[in-house]
Amino acid sequence: MTLYIFLGIVAVVFIYGVSLYNHLVSVKHAVSKAWANIDVLLRQRHDELPKLVEVCKQYKEFEQGTLQKVIDARSMVHAAREHQDIAALGKAEGMLRAGLGGIFAVAEAYPELKANQNFMQLQGRITSLENAIADRRELYNDTVNINNVQIEVFPASLIARLFGFTDKPLLQFSAREKADVDLKKLFE
Repeated sequence: MTLYIFLGIVAVVFIYGVSLYNHLVSVKHAVSKAWANIDVLLRQRHDELPKLVEVCKQYKEFEQGTLQKVIDARSMVHAAREHQDIAALGKAEGMLRAGLGGIFAVAEAYPELKANQNFMQLQGRITSLENAIADRRELYNDTVNINNVQIEVFPASLIARLFGFTDKPLLQFSAREKADVDLKKLFE
């Protein structure tokens, strides 16, 4: 009788361990999926930015420094995305958003640019992508938080350590990178 109780306990522990492992795998893949969703939107925006820069370049007097900031930030975002460097992506995203805000703010001084249908469509498309990226970033961070909590709680932490599950970094932006663009400064 003792043998059956022992085997029953071992079977329950084994089934529970397998269940925990499967849950950790599921959470890990949810993080990957959330990152893939962000990546798709970053690629779409990456493809739209050169079009916006080209439309702005048609106006010879448009501030080249503002355009260069967007071009440089776009390159940094691309590099961070390709290397899946979440920390660098956060910094590059902040720079890119500031540069885009600068373009849209400076465009206010060019009525013919604001009247350009291509510019207006690109501005709308990029703004839409920015909003979608923010939504996906929130979903990614929620998923990462679930992953990080799950690999730290007991007894899942034992399974996580045993099978090499690791915590994932949150996609964060510094306060400076989240700050609004100073429109007054741009027009001085």
